[in-house]
Parts: sequence; C-alpha cells; structure tokens
Amino acid sequence: MTLLNQKHRDIDEAIAAIPHGASIMVGGFGSPGTPFALVDELLAQGQRDLTLIKNDANEPGIGIGKLIAAGRVRRLITSHIGLNRDAIAAMNRGELEVELFPQGLLAEKIRSAGAGHHAFITDIGQGTEIAGKRREIELDGRTWGIEPALYADFALVHAERADRYGNLIYRATASNFNPLMAMAADTVIAQAYRVDEPGSLVLEAIHTPCAFVSQVVEVARDTSEQGRRAHVG
Repeated sequence: MTLLNQKHRDIDEAIAAIPHGASIMVGGFGSPGTPFALVDELLAQGQRDLTLIKNDANEPGIGIGKLIAAGRVRRLITSHIGLNRDAIAAMNRGELEVELFPQGLLAEKIRSAGAGHHAFITDIGQGTEIAGKRREIELDGRTWGIEPALYADFALVHAERADRYGNLIYRATASNFNPLMAMAADTVIAQAYRVDEPGSLVLEAIHTPCAFVSQVVEVARDTSEQGRRAHVG
C-alpha cells in the first residue's frame, strides 16, 4: 500500500478495528459535528460494552442515541443527557453508567490529554459533588483539585474536507469537540464529505494535521442527520 492511500479506508474496514469494550470519543455538539455515518456503522457492526465520551447523548433515534437504545453502551462520560429520554431511562434502570462533568471541565480534560498532560488543577466544583473524590493540593494560598485528563482508545470525528493523508478541515461550529478529541485518542477515525488528493488543501485552512489522524473515510453528505433534516424541510 502506498503512502498516498494508507489512511484512506472504506467505512466498514475502519470501524471493524474497534473491539468490544473499547472507549470511544465521539465529536459533536448535538448534531453539528457528530460523525453520524461512523456511529451508524458502529451500530451495524454490533460492538458492545462501549464507553462513550461525548458532549451530549444526542436525541433519541439519532447518533449515539441509537447505540444507547440498542444497549451497546455500558458507560457514558458527558456534560448532559437531558435531550435523550432513552439515556435517562437506561440510567435510571441501572443499565447505563453516566458520569457527568460541566462542559468546560469535560473539554479541558480532553484537551489536557491531547496536550500530553496526565492531569491539571482546577477549582471548578470544589466542595460540591462535581469534585467527587479527586485529590487536592494547596498552591498560592488556595485549595485546588487535581482533575485527571481524559483519554480514549478511539476517536470518531467529523470533518467537512480531508485529504488522503488525513489532514482535516472543519466547517464553522461543527468543529466543536472534534479537534480536541482528534488529539486525545490512540486511534482517530475521521469521516469527511470530500477526501482530496494531498496538496489540494490550503495549508493555512487545515485544523487537524494528518499526524493525529489514523484513518479517513469519505461519506455522502446525506449521512448527516442535519443534512437530512434540512433536505426534508
């Protein structure tokens, strides 16, 4: 396989590398930036006992909401699940372990992992349930909590454009958690609406360099729930 093609994969081949029990970061803020095609393929292939890390639980019937409803998710690390009644019900039944963090804290845990840090200090949530059992230190006359960084085995991210080397360009707010997650996982699988030849992307426009991306998959624009809704409307 040539260097040119070694990261460009068919979607089934890319997702087949994910085993049962894997921890997976999933980009997106609600629908924008969510890699719906990759998630749907994960659902189709049947991987189970997954730990998912995502800003939210999507809504019932779309995105990771499908995985939760199918009972494929053992643990969800997120900032909120209020838009997904299936996730709430599964949590209340004891079928889904949910770990909640304030959105900014969740983002910083992921960013820190991508920057190569094992943990960081913060005063967010000190003295509340948010702090949990995290260790504390005294510094500059204040008490700080030691918050562990958050890593994953895999990250599934969505880009507007890519090249065959795996350089990624996001579109507007669809970037959200995707750049952070692309730096915080051992294996990064990106979907893009268009995968071009190397050299075709403007260097200054690249948001995630190819060094962080393991595989890239080209998907049709109508695999996006946002796209389908806009088309129907």
